[in-house]
Amino acid sequence: MKVLIIGGGGREHALAWKLSGSPRVTDLYASPGSDAIAALAQCVNLTDHQAVADFAEKEGIDLTVVGPEAPLVDGLADLLSARGLRAFGPSRAAAALEGSKAFAKNFMQRHNIPTAPHATFDDPEAACAYLEKQEGPYVIKADGLAAGKGVVIRLEREEARQAIHSMMVDKAFGTAGERVVIEGFLRGEEASYFVISDGANYVALPSVQDHKPIGELDRGPNTGGMGAYCPAPVVTPETERKVLKQIVEPTLRGMAADGHPYSGVLYVGLMISDGDPYVVEYNCRFGDPECQPLMMMLESDLADLLDGAARGEIAQVKPRWRKGAAACMVMASGGYPGEYSKGAAIHGLGQTEEDDTARVFHAGTARSNGGWATNGGRVLGVTAWGENLSAALERGYRMVEGISWEGATYRRDIGLKGLKHDRAGRPGVNVGIVLGSASDMEIADKVTSVLERLNIGYELAVASAHRTPQRVSRFIKACQEQGAEVFIAIAGMAAALPGVVAAETVLPVIGVPVKSSAFEGMDALLSIAQMPPGVPVATVGVNGGANAALLAAEILALKYPDLQAGLKEYRLDQENQIEEAHRAAGLSKLI
Repeated sequence: MKVLIIGGGGREHALAWKLSGSPRVTDLYASPGSDAIAALAQCVNLTDHQAVADFAEKEGIDLTVVGPEAPLVDGLADLLSARGLRAFGPSRAAAALEGSKAFAKNFMQRHNIPTAPHATFDDPEAACAYLEKQEGPYVIKADGLAAGKGVVIRLEREEARQAIHSMMVDKAFGTAGERVVIEGFLRGEEASYFVISDGANYVALPSVQDHKPIGELDRGPNTGGMGAYCPAPVVTPETERKVLKQIVEPTLRGMAADGHPYSGVLYVGLMISDGDPYVVEYNCRFGDPECQPLMMMLESDLADLLDGAARGEIAQVKPRWRKGAAACMVMASGGYPGEYSKGAAIHGLGQTEEDDTARVFHAGTARSNGGWATNGGRVLGVTAWGENLSAALERGYRMVEGISWEGATYRRDIGLKGLKHDRAGRPGVNVGIVLGSASDMEIADKVTSVLERLNIGYELAVASAHRTPQRVSRFIKACQEQGAEVFIAIAGMAAALPGVVAAETVLPVIGVPVKSSAFEGMDALLSIAQMPPGVPVATVGVNGGANAALLAAEILALKYPDLQAGLKEYRLDQENQIEEAHRAAGLSKLI
């Protein structure tokens, strides 16, 4: 079987890698390909659609796999089909689901597919007038193809007006922004869902979560994607059933009913809100970087899937998927998604250990002086499999840390949202908090606000070490029965409470001294710090409720992956606040 891949980015490198391992594929070509893809396939420079069809006909290509969206929206699959050549990818009419946001929104409305309310505009003044009647946040989308960057979300109306002007008047996305779609803001967690269809039947792929913004914790402008992992825990089995019944199947039925049967890979960008899925967007091809972890998870032959769809025989294909998880971390050039330089020497690629469960896919590189140099905004997609998501991320980031070039950047929070869903075995009550007096509630609020942010369950009680020691004992016992694994005791003055708590349990106890006397809390601090031998109590600073909560979380994180992820997000947020304060003050640009 001879196969031709159209494209030359990280997605096509992953497809070439998987297809090159197929026993069915005898000859593999790529156009234009890349220096990295050249190690797997013969690269040919076919300059237009006619040249692609001529080459496929001359070489006897059995299947042309179209990677990017632009050739599909431009009708490459139609041309190949008209010449009697098999192609993997939808027709021009079907690819309009991605090629025009307005077309997709109208399609969903006609076929009762859940999505955000919307309006479409060709005139910037009419678009701005519409904003006056809407509440923020505001979602503005360029109607046409914008390489994954044509969506902006603005909190303020004036900022939304500026975004409309940038798209429609300044042509920030070229002709793609001449028409815009303004839609309601959907709250929830995003995910990507893929099916491969032959126009009548389909095969579902594992769910994926992409990370679009350039900055950690989803800050900054959108990119083509800074990382992805699969499967995505936010797509529970029940949610997946809803995706298939409420979105995927009505989409395929609707396209067929409209006279445009959808053949190829259908990518549904989802927003999951309280377990219910809504369509954010359709794409007519594999995502990049979602394709990379999907190929890592696929255990069976990719050629069977793609050829089965092109032949109209997808129902006969039963793909096998690895257990565990896979993750892709994108390494990008400094300045991306804005202006960036090319030609920086990449170090460490030769030392990267690769096998069938760990690969570095090249998105924007070129051979240079016997090595590799950057040749794009997104440069590498470091992809690894693991027995679980935590293991996949650990392995992938270990590979990332071994690769460098001047200006290299990557997000350190890929997959944290997925890890935060892993609450397996964690009790509803993790922390017991006891106060010596109701007057200590101000400090307790600092504790509980941090615990709630980290999704840590707690129980709170007022009990005095001197007046109601039996009440302290009963509370400790009740909390342990509910699964508590750490205790926090808040007390002022003599501050015997933390010691009483520690005497009642072998679990960790954290004491919080309170400023409640003429000694400014120093009496409480010294009381807690000087527990007798055999009654250990960790001690934080006076009124240090927030640090007590964080210490409790760090103790629990030794056991629970979701808390490790939550704490990492917390630290990254602190870093971002410092960086934003530095920039806002106009200080040194050396760091």
